Amino acid sequence: MKKTALRIRIFGDSVLRKKAKNVSVITEDHKDILSSMAQLMYESSGIGLAAPQVGISEALIVVDIGSGLYKLINPRIIKKEGSQSIEEGCLSVPGVSIKVKRAKRIVVQAQDGEAVGVKIEASGLLACVLQHEIDHLKGKLISDYASFFQRMNISKRLKRLNQKVKDERLSESKTQSPQLQL
Repeated sequence: MKKTALRIRIFGDSVLRKKAKNVSVITEDHKDILSSMAQLMYESSGIGLAAPQVGISEALIVVDIGSGLYKLINPRIIKKEGSQSIEEGCLSVPGVSIKVKRAKRIVVQAQDGEAVGVKIEASGLLACVLQHEIDHLKGKLISDYASFFQRMNISKRLKRLNQKVKDERLSESKTQSPQLQL
């Protein structure tokens, strides 16, 4: 795989709404992607990042709430308990925060960056971030949790983000070299 610089996709980019595919064979490319995602997450002052957020529709996430980096492949929640509501932001929905109700304690099963099976028991913020990133693998964003009144408050911001994506696509298509018609 040719190494390319990853960039965070923002609200309005269709890749954020696609369901990510499970990784059937873990390769060195996947390990490289996880490392690049972690680097981008840190550079962006984030605490979690999912592969769809960088345009890759595969079940890969990275998380670090300050207690160490998790690189996870094919993560899935196998147990949920309790509930908590935390104000969440998202690198793919900049400038928007939504209070989201999630499970307070979860158990996640996955493979780590070295393809070793892991089980993570998480609570509080770590549980919240893991659920947030796993949502991305399902094509779900924090804006989907917004109440009617929250949607009214953030609708202008979401429209601006959506327009920004459209403008970037238009700009990219104009800068690509024209093909000769023979």
